[in-house]
Amino acid sequence: MPQTSTGRQHAPHQLFFRTAEQRTALARQQFFDEGARPSGLVGEAVIQSWLRCCKARQDPGERVSFEQVTRSRAHATLNRNRQLMQAGNHELNHMEAALSGTDCRVLLTDAHGVIIHATELTPTAGQPLLKTASRVGVNIAETHIGTTAPGIVVRSGEACTVAGAEHFFQCLQGLHCAAAPIHDIHGQLAGVLDISVEGGPFHFDAASVVGLYATTIENRLLQLQSVEHLVLHFQASPTLLDTPLEALAGIDASGRVLWLNAVARRLTGCTAQGQPMVEDVFGATLGWLLGLPRQTSVQTLHLPHGLGVWIKGRLTAPDGADFKHAVPVSRPTPQAAVQPQLQAAIPEAESDNTASRSTLVDHSQRLIESTLAQCGGNIAKAARALGVSRGMLYRRLQKARGQEGDAR
Repeated sequence: MPQTSTGRQHAPHQLFFRTAEQRTALARQQFFDEGARPSGLVGEAVIQSWLRCCKARQDPGERVSFEQVTRSRAHATLNRNRQLMQAGNHELNHMEAALSGTDCRVLLTDAHGVIIHATELTPTAGQPLLKTASRVGVNIAETHIGTTAPGIVVRSGEACTVAGAEHFFQCLQGLHCAAAPIHDIHGQLAGVLDISVEGGPFHFDAASVVGLYATTIENRLLQLQSVEHLVLHFQASPTLLDTPLEALAGIDASGRVLWLNAVARRLTGCTAQGQPMVEDVFGATLGWLLGLPRQTSVQTLHLPHGLGVWIKGRLTAPDGADFKHAVPVSRPTPQAAVQPQLQAAIPEAESDNTASRSTLVDHSQRLIESTLAQCGGNIAKAARALGVSRGMLYRRLQKARGQEGDAR
């Protein structure tokens, strides 16, 4: 029987395999021993990663060293990613609680593959590789430790799963990992969320779980980065609002659509490239959309291509105050009543053309003043209605009065 360059005998090529492990073993044999492309045996993302590792003259038989960056660089990395950490704070806790009954570990990296959060391992955990790798400051990019799910996501920006022997280095073949990207308002990679386990495969759909949490963190990050933006929340079903499946859009003071999350891009058929105007994307004026934060219920609207959506808005001031009326989604309107509401929305929007020239900051100030007037000048009551603290409201009022004094 012919032998490979590594001294191993070629197994006869089989047409069908019972397990994924058998397919991966054949893929490694074809790629590393025979120099053939193992298309169909492992994913294309894995093959591309193997090719890059070989081009970088990495040896699959080498030992991997999980080297931490210096303390000063780790500190600088954490500072640069404070907003990402803030966006993921609650979700990382929820994710770790959900996985607490498994042997899985949660990792969050920055856009370059440097770990900025890792699940703490118990001293008795029998996972030597993860114990070494799961440390803040360790760089797990492809250039450092070869083919891994987070390394591929850092390189490609696309979600990926890497199982066992799909890892480039043989010493990492006990790992299984699933990772998903987190993007910012500019559409650039902001971080990578990863679930890893050592010593055996996942016993659940890890790709779906990590994708769900990554989407939730991304949506939170988009909103945190949208200071002085009108943020629109919409979906074809009102029950999907305030869930990872909601569509989000960021609008600036001139009525341009600055960003859309993935769900919003699919619903509108728009990519936000070139920053289109709200009229082109939503079929409504900025004035009408600016009125959404003051509505006591979710509104209905027809998008230009005809799809009807339920929509609400949120306006955040530069100092972080979130001026909105937090109310539950009302019961879905019967289908027969939806059409008149949708038709009525656009004429109402046209009557607000003058409001579209105002800035979002002016709009938030008018919202404060009108709410305060409705509450009879009661600061505490107005603060509760706006969903902000009394101190925040006092500061905003004092700032506005100071600006009026300067104008005189």
